[in-house]
Amino acid sequence: MHTESAGEKFFTKPLLIIFVTIFIDLLGFGMVIPLLPYFAQDFSATPVEIGLLVSAYSWMQFFFAPILGSLSDRVGRRPVLFFSIIGSGIGYMMIGFAGSLAMIFAGRILGGITGANLSTAQAYIADVTTRENRAKGMGLFGMAFGLGFIMGPALAGILSKWGHPLPFFVAAGLSFVNATMLYFILPESRQLGVTLPDRKGRISQLFEALKNPRFASLTLQYFLLVMAFAMMNTAFPLYTEHSFGFDAEHTGYVLAYVGLLAVIMQGYLLDKLSKRFGEPRLVIAGTFILLISFLAVPFVSKESYGLLGLLIGAAGFAIGNGLSSPALTSLASKTAHEHEQGKALGVMQSAASLARAISPTLTGFLLNNAVNQVDDFTLKRNFWTAAAILLVTLFVAVSFFLQKETVEI
Repeated sequence: MHTESAGEKFFTKPLLIIFVTIFIDLLGFGMVIPLLPYFAQDFSATPVEIGLLVSAYSWMQFFFAPILGSLSDRVGRRPVLFFSIIGSGIGYMMIGFAGSLAMIFAGRILGGITGANLSTAQAYIADVTTRENRAKGMGLFGMAFGLGFIMGPALAGILSKWGHPLPFFVAAGLSFVNATMLYFILPESRQLGVTLPDRKGRISQLFEALKNPRFASLTLQYFLLVMAFAMMNTAFPLYTEHSFGFDAEHTGYVLAYVGLLAVIMQGYLLDKLSKRFGEPRLVIAGTFILLISFLAVPFVSKESYGLLGLLIGAAGFAIGNGLSSPALTSLASKTAHEHEQGKALGVMQSAASLARAISPTLTGFLLNNAVNQVDDFTLKRNFWTAAAILLVTLFVAVSFFLQKETVEI
């Protein structure tokens, strides 16, 4: 169990190293986000097939996130992170060398299996922070995530000028460099001598964790939030292509702007806001901002409101998700025992992966018209369906907050 005196500094060396590790990992991942739909279109993929391609990665994360989370509780965070990052690099290479849509699917499946390591990285942060600093630590995770999404999409856009496969090879190289750095300088955070309780099967663990009403509520909120956000994320490159005529390069720049705002929100403002207002209020505020943004953005195009409207709507994406997502993971971490951080956060990431697996498939069908194309109506249909999901999320978040207030009174 991690202990920290009141005067001990927050940004310790292990936290700095895991921050760099997450950043490099997400830099490669961020390069894929704006490029994958365009790359799939090189193989004549329809919106439905693009949705299934995104879903394949997340289905693997859903099945393997709790496995890797529990494994990291037993054998340590370091080896799980090392081998999973190596696997991600191999997956990127498979996509870069792909000569068919089936090969891209294979690379995404392998990447999803080995990319189910976010819960392990979050558990590492939980190991080296106190409960009081947990929100700040999860904000740091989000900051590394955001930095990856600043440089990743922009780098992918620039590299795509020399062909769509090149960014995938660069992402693979970054993964191998990251694994090498992790192997030589990242210390283990788990106290492996601590006796853990007997483990049950993965499904049993999931249902057992959800017996806690408050943890179940947080998991449901996270599932719905990620589902709605993933619907936007999958559709965004197709939206910018249709409404603004953007290619991978220009879409990458917009996503880099979103990442910059996310870094400011999660790296600087989140800790201050959480200490002043508390995480439940941040979840409510962030979900509401996302809801308004999802309702408004489909009205924005090159002819209507233009680039300024797009940047304002994208800012709503960054601020809303930057408030709600890390606040939820912080709350979930605080409900779990210190020796089960990996399992608890693995359950949360499993719920997130399930949401990311379902939502792109749904998005593919919502975006697809009678001639297998995207149009204004299908874009509105997708964004507004996501907004309806956020409305349900908001109701659950308010209920969670009111229950907390009742208990405290």
